Amino acid sequence: MLMDRIALALLIVGGVNWGSVGLFRFDIVAWLFGGQTATVSRVVYTLVGLAALWCVSLLFRSDAITDEA
Repeated sequence: MLMDRIALALLIVGGVNWGSVGLFRFDIVAWLFGGQTATVSRVVYTLVGLAALWCVSLLFRSDAITDEA
């Protein structure tokens, strides 16, 4: 499902960003978009949070996800 892949991509971005903060005290999103309080940074943080909430639903789905290749 497309929404699942978008959510996963956003979670990867968030994970890499938090890893960078944890290891190097460097916030990549804030650096790219002008600080933590910049509008674009806040939008990215919000999208990552929403993606995390979306991915919670993956834990409770009963249907198996198969590749459609």
